[in-house]
This record gives sequence, structure tokens and C-alpha cells, in this order.
Amino acid sequence: MNRQSTEISEIPTRANSLPNAVASADPWAALQKFTAARIGIGRTGGSQRTPSILDFRLAHARARDAVHAPFSPEEIAEKLGACGLESSVLHTLASDKRTYLMNPDAGRRLCEDSRRKLSGLAAKWGYRDFAIVISDGLSATAANAHAVPLAVALFENLPRENWSAYPIFVVPYARVKIQDDINEILHARHTIILVGERPGLASPDSLSAYFTYRAKWASVESDRNCVSNIRPNGFPVAAAAKKLAMLLEESRKRSISGTRLKDNIPVSEIGSAAVLPDSAASD
Repeated sequence: MNRQSTEISEIPTRANSLPNAVASADPWAALQKFTAARIGIGRTGGSQRTPSILDFRLAHARARDAVHAPFSPEEIAEKLGACGLESSVLHTLASDKRTYLMNPDAGRRLCEDSRRKLSGLAAKWGYRDFAIVISDGLSATAANAHAVPLAVALFENLPRENWSAYPIFVVPYARVKIQDDINEILHARHTIILVGERPGLASPDSLSAYFTYRAKWASVESDRNCVSNIRPNGFPVAAAAKKLAMLLEESRKRSISGTRLKDNIPVSEIGSAAVLPDSAASD
């Protein structure tokens, strides 16, 4: 007997919102509107329901795709240019995705060609306050979708008189520490990297922003501040940019960052900082 096939795109975006095997809604189903976590998935006897399993597999596939999605630094540079922002493409010691994943240290250092290029450009540019780095990291999907809008919004929220900026550096296959290596050459007051996060099953498009005051190769993770989960169904770009700008200004005024710089910003000052619409669980 022939059965009609079902395309993967036709699978319900939230399988655990369907009735369970006894045709009654799971008692936890009403709580799903508050979280993208897989709660109230129901069961069939002692097993998971088929729609829940398919939903999980689809989310896992999306997370894997986010890691291996193509990232074109030239396209990012073109988007930045269309927004009136200069950029410069640099490269790490990781020349491909496999090397990047298997050898994390390769993503923390510039290759020699890029090091020479940056040294020459730094002499030409002179000192500036601020350096932004964009990289695909572990989610090219996130970087492709949110990095440019976040960079644009960040400049809109920072007072220009205090934040003279270098051209934005687009660096594929980079780790967070690449900002330290770059700043060993630039000596900027602040550096920030906008980088794709390791994808979760509910957030394949999540971007993080890590900034450091007076970054240098000796800098460690406790010297940085991070704003994460930047995506439409997490921390929206506009709200994230506003929060980052406020933290960066406080960092500038106090000449500190990392664990010494506490995030005491009231949510009311940021606006709609966290949004979880009904479609938040679509991933």
C-alpha cells in the first residue's frame, strides 16, 4: 500500500504541544509558552511519542547544520559596507572547519600573512579606542544572521566621542581569544568579538558578544564580559546592543572589565530585553 510521504518541513514545529496517546493534553503543556525547553512531551506507554522524537531529531539536525553552515567573510564585509562600515578580512591558523573543530588553539591565533597585514594597517590607521571582530565560531547561522545588525546597533548606542573605531575585522574560524591576539598589535582600549555560540537544540542561531578592557595575550576568561543568546527568540539584537553599550561605557569610565564589572543594569533601562513569543519553541 502506498503511503503519502511527509516532508521534514511539514513536521509540527512544536511536537510536544500535540495531544498525547490518550487524547488529552499533557498537564505541563500550558507551561511551554514560557520556555523553549522540551517540557510536557507526553508519552505512549513507557516510550516517547513519535512526533516528539521527530521534533528532537529535527532540532539536532538544525544544530549540526548551524556548525557546518558556510560563512563568507566577503559577504559579511559587503553587508557592513552597505551599512557604511569599513571592514578588513583576517584569517586564523585554522584554514578549514575541521581544523577549527579539532584544534581549538588554531582559532586563537592569526596566521602570519594576516599578522603582517594587520601590522601594516595598524601603522597606517594609528591609535583608536575600539576594535570589533566578527566570526562564525560554532554557529555560522548566528553570525550570518545577527552579527552585522548587532554591530550597526552597537555603534548607534555608543557615544562617538569616546569610541573611535577601527574597521571591523571579519575573521572566519576564530575563537574568543582571537581578540587578544589582534589587540597585541592594535593596543585598543576595548575589543569585542561577535561570535556564533555552540548551538543548542532550541537555539541554533544564538550569537554571543565578549568584550575585554585592554585585551592582551595574557588576558583570561575572567577578564571578559559576555552577553549571550542574542537572537530574535532570546535576547533581541536591539536590546542586546543597548545593554552592551551601557556595559562598555561603564567599563570605559571605570577602566575595568570581567568579574570586576558587575551587571547591575535594570531591565527597565534596556527595554524588551527578553522576548519569548509563542513561536519561541520553533527550533
